[in-house]
Amino acid sequence: MTTLKETASPPSPKGKVIAVMPAYNAEATLTRTIADIPRGSVDEIILVDDCSSDRTVELARDLGLTVIQHEKNLGYGGNQKTCYRAALERGADYVVMIHPDYQYDSRLIPVAVEIIRLGICDFVMGSRIRTRGEALVGGMPVYKYFANRMLTFIENIALGQNLGDFHSGFRAYRRSVLETIPFEKNSNDFVFDSEFLAQAVMFGYKLGDIPVPVRYFDEASSINFRRSVTYGFATLGVLVKYWLNRIGLITSPKFVANFERDIKRD
Repeated sequence: MTTLKETASPPSPKGKVIAVMPAYNAEATLTRTIADIPRGSVDEIILVDDCSSDRTVELARDLGLTVIQHEKNLGYGGNQKTCYRAALERGADYVVMIHPDYQYDSRLIPVAVEIIRLGICDFVMGSRIRTRGEALVGGMPVYKYFANRMLTFIENIALGQNLGDFHSGFRAYRRSVLETIPFEKNSNDFVFDSEFLAQAVMFGYKLGDIPVPVRYFDEASSINFRRSVTYGFATLGVLVKYWLNRIGLITSPKFVANFERDIKRD
């Protein structure tokens, strides 16, 4: 069994890297996710457990992770809020969010962080959709593939971006991104991710992506069709609010930065 002690190293002068994992019933996949993290690429791994019913917490502790347990289930967005608060409190310069369900390839953590260190991007995502064939062979349901393509197309136009996958669970941030974005005001549900992306664009951060393999299998977490539809409409609502704020018709607290900074927009 690979433990954190075998994957971590003393803090680098290039900055402290903390990986955060929003977890719910990840016992079956956690060990594989941790084992793939390149040796020395992270200084600490924080797993936030959202009231799992399996042995996720016990296993995470055995693996040497920092474990935070919710007393009640807060949802996917609520879990991320705890992840980011904890990473900032523990002095992270770079934060990588990766799901512990082995759907995303944790070997890419140092690649994403280096892109940020070089100043190329402030916020890096993993794109699961390099080609349609690759996505479908990797197990992505057909309806999710086409819904992802449609939503990503609309989001790229609305937000002025050119990302391959707006709905990825692999994300890396520069510390300032998390300090500036008022993520505590975001939804506790899955639309948290869409809100965060729109906020990052509003505040002028540079976004980019890297390809990640597609892994859909029984143990990997995935929302059902009904919740996918709800998420899709909620994401469209985020885009409407983004533009209403941008043109000055409304002022939502979600689009007011925590800190004053020069906002650069296209």
